[in-house]
Amino acid sequence: MKFKLRRYYLYYLGRTVAFLVFIIPLKAGRVLADILGSICFRILGKYRRVAVDNLTSVFGAEKSPTEIRKIAESVFRNVVRGGVELVNFPKINRSNIDRFVRIRGIEIVDGAFRKGKGAIILTAHFGNWELVGATFRVKGYPGVVIVKRIYFSKYDAFLNRLRKVHDVNVIYRDQSPKSMLRILRNNQILGILADQDVDSVGGVFVNFFGRNAYTPIGPAALAKASGADLIPVFMIRDGTRYTMQIEKPIELTDTGDKEKDMVTNTQKWTDVLETYIRKYPDQWVWMHRRWKTIKVKSEK
Repeated sequence: MKFKLRRYYLYYLGRTVAFLVFIIPLKAGRVLADILGSICFRILGKYRRVAVDNLTSVFGAEKSPTEIRKIAESVFRNVVRGGVELVNFPKINRSNIDRFVRIRGIEIVDGAFRKGKGAIILTAHFGNWELVGATFRVKGYPGVVIVKRIYFSKYDAFLNRLRKVHDVNVIYRDQSPKSMLRILRNNQILGILADQDVDSVGGVFVNFFGRNAYTPIGPAALAKASGADLIPVFMIRDGTRYTMQIEKPIELTDTGDKEKDMVTNTQKWTDVLETYIRKYPDQWVWMHRRWKTIKVKSEK
């Protein structure tokens, strides 16, 4: 009961902060986000340690402990900035979206739509990932995003209301794949985040920064089943603006060996993601325990 009450306290505190963030200018909100991000870095010791440990395991040979801590703190600031910008989504519309986001490679998505099989937009918890779906919807592209169900219903409903400001509809990842395939058959976008270790969904081990990482196979499986293009997209923060970089579709391998092909195709996506994280290490959520299930899986 105490835990449930704490959830309510945090929820209403968050709603209060969100209201205050919304009524002040976005520029001031971003400054506030940087302050709050730095505070979170200092007080959330568990997540700070995970972020620093992950960064050290990847960059320890080339960056000093001071540099790594600086990147980790920037990660926290980036996440809080993303939250501030999400609260301010109602201020974004078709007339001003280009001031917030410059799009590179939209012709790739247009090409996928001309094939009539929809497009799987594959992204990560990178930059401002929520802005990917909002940008496509503001620009008039139909589709939905697959999200994790948050079991505290008030928070889940609040988050989805912010998404619905720009008609970003959701499918929960525990729903039937048939509903996801239906979106693609209707020649729409299906947005997926597939960069975390989620042991409740099907996955395979691939190489990620030199270590085996359990990675969801859903995107590759849906692309194979539907014939839709599998298109990596990254929302890269550039000061107060973003660049939404759309990559060429991943060329899926089809040798007839389903299990082997699934590993190969999931590795291709992971390689693209690693390239972006290496270039912008402070824009990915290093506080996630990305390699947590390796030992358990390898013992089976």
